[in-house]
Amino acid sequence: MASQKHNHYILVEKEQDLQTVIPEIKNAPAIGVDLEADSMFHYQERVCLLQLSSPAQNMVIDTISVKDLSPLIPVFSDRDIRKVFHGADYDIRSLFRDFGIEVNNMFDTQIASRFLGFRETSLAGLLKMKFNIHRDKKYQKKDWSQRPLSADMLQYAADDTSHLLPLHDILGKELQEKGLLFCVEEESGILSNVRPNPTSPGPFFLSFKGAAALEPRTLAVLEKLLSFRDQMAKRRDRPHFKVLSNSLILEIAKCKPVNKKDLSEIKGLSPGLVKSMGSFLINSVKEGLNIPDGSLPLYPGRKRVRPDHRQSARIKALKRLGAKLAQELGVDPSIICTNAQIQAIAIANPEKPEDMMEIPDIRKWQIKLFGEEICRVLRETG
Repeated sequence: MASQKHNHYILVEKEQDLQTVIPEIKNAPAIGVDLEADSMFHYQERVCLLQLSSPAQNMVIDTISVKDLSPLIPVFSDRDIRKVFHGADYDIRSLFRDFGIEVNNMFDTQIASRFLGFRETSLAGLLKMKFNIHRDKKYQKKDWSQRPLSADMLQYAADDTSHLLPLHDILGKELQEKGLLFCVEEESGILSNVRPNPTSPGPFFLSFKGAAALEPRTLAVLEKLLSFRDQMAKRRDRPHFKVLSNSLILEIAKCKPVNKKDLSEIKGLSPGLVKSMGSFLINSVKEGLNIPDGSLPLYPGRKRVRPDHRQSARIKALKRLGAKLAQELGVDPSIICTNAQIQAIAIANPEKPEDMMEIPDIRKWQIKLFGEEICRVLRETG
């Protein structure tokens, strides 16, 4: 086999070599999964490495040189193979976006750690707690699209999955003892169905944090600034934040400088940025200021359901119940019920636990574990 073999992993760099490791993965009862991407270095992010660990072998797949990962699609969709991730949200979205990979029978060790009431839920923290392994984070923010990758970087990547299966076994046993394993499996199953956010043809400000609070003229200036930043990021092949941070973009939009003197007075905007981008930023501001009043953008209104007096009383009672249950289980109250779920339950006011099935985003495990108590509190509150 042409793949390079190292101390603790196999590096797969050719498509034909992927076929060689497939039997090991297909026949494994469970695999640990992680990936490395280049989102901090390029305009269009992509997966650069895919790490897999079976009970017998660690594998690092170079997804830049091995472009066809379709042989892995049946493996990830196979419900008989457990896939163990840690903090899987980004990974699930990226695998689907870049390779069309959907994941079934997923277990997230970060979710598990939260249900077990651990204060430290990072992978490094869990490895230290359970195995006394100290993870070096120095490669965490490296550019994984560079080639060749150093031996140390590859080893770091392989190490990310090499402990996931033993960690899964330990956490699974602890969850079983607490009667909470089915909760983590349901939450992991829901997480496995997340998908990448669709590329919106609409304004940039719709996905910009803080835009909803801006008045129309400032929103118009913000949109021009965001459009300029996007063009610059694409031209330089850099992520948006490496061209200009969100905080600076927002500050410029609010201050609306129309000359370099005004621009240079904005806190955090370096002389170098003023020199290199000043004219473009000022032109963007002016373009936003010149838009006629009748053509100014409006942020789409969000319907907010304001709870009435009785619903507010139910919300307070449910929060007290959540705090009590969380203390009994030794977990964070947000695990029991999020604020959004509490409000939805208070407004729906279900009489019986089975009525809660009709409330969006309420989990089956919540109904099974707490449904009776929730309905009792609602009856007592009125």
